[in-house]
Amino acid sequence: MSAATTYEASDLIAHDIGAYLDAHQHKTLLRFLTCGSVDDGKSTLIGRLLYDAKTIFEDQMAALEADSRRVGTQGGDIDFALLVDGLAAEREQGITIDVAYRFFSTDRRKFIVADTPGHEQYTRNMVTGASTADAAVILIDARRGILTQTRRHSYLVSLLGIRHVILAVNKMDLMGWSQDVFDEIVAEYTAFAAQIGIEQFHAVPLSALRGDNIMTSSEHSPWYTGPSLMTLLETLEVGDDLQADPFRLPVQWVNRPDLDFRGFAGQIASGVVRPGDPVRVLPSGKTSSVARIVTADGDLDLAVAGQSITLTLADEIDVSRGDVLVTADRPPEVADQFEATVVWMDDEALLPGRPYLMKIGARLLGATISEAKYKVDVNTLAQQPAKRLEQNEIGVCTLSLEGNVPFEPYGVNKDLGGFILIDRISNRTVGAGMLHFALRRSHNIHWQDLSVDRVARAGMKNQQGRVIWLTGLSGAGKSTIANLVEKRLHADGRHTYLLDGDNVRHGLNRDLGFTEEDRVENIRRVAEVSKLMLDAGLIVLVSFISPFRAERRMARDLIGAEDFVEVYVNTPLAVAEQRDVKGLYKKARAGELKNFTGIDSAYEPPEAAEITVDTLAMSAAEAAEAIVDWLRTSV
Repeated sequence: MSAATTYEASDLIAHDIGAYLDAHQHKTLLRFLTCGSVDDGKSTLIGRLLYDAKTIFEDQMAALEADSRRVGTQGGDIDFALLVDGLAAEREQGITIDVAYRFFSTDRRKFIVADTPGHEQYTRNMVTGASTADAAVILIDARRGILTQTRRHSYLVSLLGIRHVILAVNKMDLMGWSQDVFDEIVAEYTAFAAQIGIEQFHAVPLSALRGDNIMTSSEHSPWYTGPSLMTLLETLEVGDDLQADPFRLPVQWVNRPDLDFRGFAGQIASGVVRPGDPVRVLPSGKTSSVARIVTADGDLDLAVAGQSITLTLADEIDVSRGDVLVTADRPPEVADQFEATVVWMDDEALLPGRPYLMKIGARLLGATISEAKYKVDVNTLAQQPAKRLEQNEIGVCTLSLEGNVPFEPYGVNKDLGGFILIDRISNRTVGAGMLHFALRRSHNIHWQDLSVDRVARAGMKNQQGRVIWLTGLSGAGKSTIANLVEKRLHADGRHTYLLDGDNVRHGLNRDLGFTEEDRVENIRRVAEVSKLMLDAGLIVLVSFISPFRAERRMARDLIGAEDFVEVYVNTPLAVAEQRDVKGLYKKARAGELKNFTGIDSAYEPPEAAEITVDTLAMSAAEAAEAIVDWLRTSV
């Protein structure tokens, strides 16, 4: 096997390997990322760092030389980007798609570097790489200057609270090492950085391909008197300021190996902890004190931010995964409604009112964007009105959760202030965000307990409430079937109410149109009304197209799966259009109705409806009877 010659080939390796290993173990670690626009040279820079640091094995070097001749972009010369671009698609296109992490070290420091993609469509991967970084190296192609993606990545770096920023003006060799070009780029970036809150940064002219100003100062830029890129990376301060903050431990796992031990494991997000310290469990608010700090190497007398530990408590209190153990006398806030910045990453737009899952720390709970306040133009930083966020857009929104969470603003504590949003159906990560503050109504509005509850109201009616949700295309026969179902239930002495899509739009939802955002809000309001009627003990019939699975899932979750009965009125589009009782399909085909379901807006059929009625195989009366028969066995 080939041996690696490293940049840190100090005399210790040859004369005292033990001392060398001890010194290596105690080096500081810097996590940094490279970012910027596509083709600015991020992968080439990292490859060059690995090469010049002599951390490449001989067999890797041989493979690199062969790959450079076969798929390289440097005319047969070594293409350092191939050290990082490992996916076949990356090599074929000469771009970075996934986040590539590499480890290397020098005599002074250890490094983990994340090479993030420059293409706009892979902004989500850049956010992933930036989420754990201490520093950011923002590359700029000297030929092209500052581009939109440069500004977007810089704005994200500022939002994510990365403390150290290095502006690497690359490909200076292609600009004749012109100081004027370098100075113009730095001046333009300085003005932009001040607008987004980057108070200071280091600017370095370099050629990643040729190695100029990478490890040592280059003779090609005598006018540049600053440090090389590696010198900067080796000397950036990696502070332990989190240890001065109050103690916070998000619980990742309840450790219960046997009946005699119950501990709470996680990584300390901030502060320090000692046995005997009083702690509080959030969101419940229960208190206890630390009994032991347990690790694989034995108990500790002190643990600090960044350490992964297991705590045992002096009292038997309920602590679960997702709870947070905190300093008893300096707890964070607990709330369920927030203002937050959201970076939207999905092909499908963020729609206010649509339900998502939110993961904050180890806690997973339902979330809804109540309102998109505005989005940010990354070029001008102007705040633009927004009803939705499209892919890669950044906006400020209000966020409502289905339960309380302990939190701190992202600028104070990344672990308690950062979150991701997940699509409830596909489980895709669709967004990432940073909490700003709790909305005041989170603290002032409480659920009022009432003496007469739903069970009492339904009991007086001698029935069990249900929400019967009929969905299908326009013209499928939903309203006709729902009306027949209500007549039969009424004849049976049941207490009912029918909410029809058209009727509701005359009153409660008269202010809503037919955009995707308005349709989501339409269903949300109807679901809330249905829940209130269910609480009154009624059997509620809802006849709405409700074309999107996400909104029907929202209604099911809001009402409760045990009380929600989805009825799919299955009618092919051609048949529904042939009926066209209201003439809507004709108008939609003529372009007079926009966003009409089945024509220029999709209908997503239910995947597991409780009841499906096929209107080609049965009449409206037969369909109604089938629904009533199903209900008689359960209501």
